[in-house]
This record gives sequence, structure tokens and C-alpha cells, in this order.
Amino acid sequence: MSKFQHDLSLRVVKLANSVMITLPFVLCWYWYYADRIVSPFYAKGDFMLIALYLLLYIVFGRVYDAFYMSIHEVSEIICGQLLAAGISDGFIYIVICLLSKGFPNVLPGLAALMGQAVMSALWAVLARKWYFRTFPPKPTAVIYDERSGLDNLIAEYGLDKKYDIQITAQVEECLADLSCLDKSSVVFLSGVHSHDRNIILKYCVANGIDIFVIPRIGDVIMSGARSMHMFHLPILRVGRCMAQPEYLLLKRMMDIVISLLGLVITSPILLITAIVIKATDGGPVFYRQTRLTRNGATFSILKFRSMRIDAEKDGVARLSTGVNDDRVTPVGRIIRRFRIDELPQLWCVLRGQMSIVGPRPERPEIAAQYEQTLPEFGLRLQVKAGLTGYAQVYGKYNTPPYDKLQMDLMYISHLSIVEDVRILLATVKILFTLVSTEGVEKGKVTAEEETASVPESPVRKVVG
Repeated sequence: MSKFQHDLSLRVVKLANSVMITLPFVLCWYWYYADRIVSPFYAKGDFMLIALYLLLYIVFGRVYDAFYMSIHEVSEIICGQLLAAGISDGFIYIVICLLSKGFPNVLPGLAALMGQAVMSALWAVLARKWYFRTFPPKPTAVIYDERSGLDNLIAEYGLDKKYDIQITAQVEECLADLSCLDKSSVVFLSGVHSHDRNIILKYCVANGIDIFVIPRIGDVIMSGARSMHMFHLPILRVGRCMAQPEYLLLKRMMDIVISLLGLVITSPILLITAIVIKATDGGPVFYRQTRLTRNGATFSILKFRSMRIDAEKDGVARLSTGVNDDRVTPVGRIIRRFRIDELPQLWCVLRGQMSIVGPRPERPEIAAQYEQTLPEFGLRLQVKAGLTGYAQVYGKYNTPPYDKLQMDLMYISHLSIVEDVRILLATVKILFTLVSTEGVEKGKVTAEEETASVPESPVRKVVG
């Protein structure tokens, strides 16, 4: 099968999913809502509303990676599709409220969402079976420099069904005989220096081989370069992040609105949590800690206390042992699991110390330790720290500092309100999945109030 046929068949299957998810909404609309609005639609009006729903679902489905049948497990696909469908249902319900000048019964809409859940599960199971029966694993080569182990990650994430690793070689071996890649359809480059990588890239492109590159810090910074022409030559301009004034204004307005709404909406949760923490051991409800934000400025972050009062009585910050850490209180385990301990940070956002979206605020002591072996770590401080961010959404608690830095720099290199909104929407998904909390479950996450020594990460070796 040619690449064109491969892509076309995937698009058809993904479109089938969008139609299947839209069908319960269509039935709900014609069965209940269509005849209950003030000025009923006819023909074109109905079709426009259905088309709007389909468009919304596709947009949000892409935000939540809802169509990646070959990469994600069934449960993750269903989760992404239900989030996309639920948000789309909510938008359309608001439209219906405006059209009907009232608040129609929401139960038919909930029934439609249940139908969408069934459709999603059916599609996820069948689509994955179809994909792996139709497309055999691609012959794959993994080329690494100082960052090995990618072949193990491919197997760990179940992607060996898609990529059949036939070659795992050190970059010098590959450069000695580039023809070793001829039988591969896909090549992964892991931690390869730019000079060597460019040779392999050009060879793969010339021979129609797909390449996946795990970037280095310099690559991530260059990804945000501005193209221009000078001396009748193409030139890429790169510099320290200098966000446009209009972006900063819109971002601050968004921070104020979202933090205010968040504090109001979650106020019952905040009150109940505070009472329970106080009643448990009589200690302080909140925990304050010095953190870093833009240009190295410090501020006092605010969180619900999830550990014993004497968690750091010896004055030494230390790593948590995870779910078995006896310093975490019973209440602390619950509020950490649902991230309720993070909610007081909305006050920091409202005060302008943080932003809703940005790199995670780090402790000065920990940042200093990271910079001893990772001097580029300070590049995260080009923008204001955030409550959520690229690394928080797409990384895990136990993701090494080097990889989190790359994610933060990826965000900084592509600042935009659209990107902020996309990350905000993607944040909702991690509340419903355990993937991002893997470090907690395995006991590898740094404790929230007592993050301390930085374990040496093998990926640090690839910094160049």
C-alpha cells in the first residue's frame, strides 16, 4: 500500500469516528431539542447545527489526541473522545439555550453522551484491530549517540505493534555504512549530535524513509526561529523570548478571568478541604514555599498542606518515597491524587506572581542543583511560571529534568494564546488519567513540600 493510500484510509476511518460520535447528537436533536426552540430550524438550519457539532468534535478531538488508534490504548482513546464529545455537547447546549431563550431539559443531552460513549468504545476497539491487521509493523531502525534505550521505550509503550525494530545501532556504526538503513521504513534518532544527525536526515529524506528525531536543547530553541531575508539569503533569527505586548495583555486578562472564576467555582472544595486538613491534625491548612518565576524573581507559592507538620523538621529537603511515604497524611493522599492541593495557587495567579500556563515554578535550591549538571535549566525563566504547562501536561512526575526543560523550551519558543488555550484544554485530560502520575505510583516523584537532592539522570549525558 502506498503512503497516499495509507493516509487516505486512515482519514476515512477517523472521519467514520466523527460521524459515529455525531450520530447520537443528531438523534437527540431531532427527537427532542429541534421542536422546542422558539424559532424551529428547517433543513439548512438543522444541517448547520449538526455541521457545527461535527466541526467542534474534530477540533477538540485533535486537542485530546482522540484519533491516534495506532499509538494510544483503547482506554486513552475513549477518554480523549469523551472529553471532546462532552465539551462539544456543552457548547451546543449553550447554543440551544440561546435559541430557545431558556434552559431546556439536559437529560436528553446526557443520554446522547452515553450513546457517544458506546460509539467511542466500539470504534476504539474495532479501529485498533483494523489498523494492526491492515498495516504490519514497519521495519524500524533506532540510531543513538549517548542516549540509548529508546528501543525499550517503544516496547514499554506497546508501540512494537507499529514499529518492528530490526536495527539498533550507535551513530558511528550507522555513518560508516548508511546503506544499513535501506531496509527500514522508519528511523528514530535519539540524542544524535547535529552534524551526524544532518547526514542521516538527508540520506533518509532522499530515500523516502520517515524520521523521528528526539531533539536536543539547541534544536528546541531553533524551532522558534523567525525566518527572514538578509543579504539576499534566507536567515533564521533566534533570541531571548520577547513576547509581544498584545500577547502579554491578553494572557494577563485570561489569567485574571480564569483565576477568579476558578476561585469562585471551587470555593466549596477549598472550604471543605481547609476544614478537613485543620480537623485532622490541627496544623496549618496552607503550605508556603519560595519558588522561582520570570527572570529569576522569587515569590511565595501557596498550596494545601498534604504532609505532616514535621515533614522537614531536620531542615533537609528530601525525595518522597511515593505512595508509601509516611510523611503524607491520609487527607494529603486524596488531595494529591485529585490535585486539589494545587488549587490555592489560583490566588498566586490572580496576584500576578504566576500565570495559568507556563513552566512549573521550581525551588531556588533545586534549580541551583539542576544547573550544576544542566546549566541550560535557567532558560525556563524567560517567562512567568505557570499552574499548568507543556511539561505538566505531556510529561510525568518522574520525567527527567532534561526532558522537562525541553518541553518548557518548546512552549517558550512558540508562545501564543492559541497554544495556551490548547494546553488548558489538554490539562483537563490528565485529571482523568493515571499516566501523568506514574511517578507517584512508582514512588519516584519528588515530594511537593520537600523536593530535595536531584538524582543524576542518564539523559543529562546528551546535553551539548
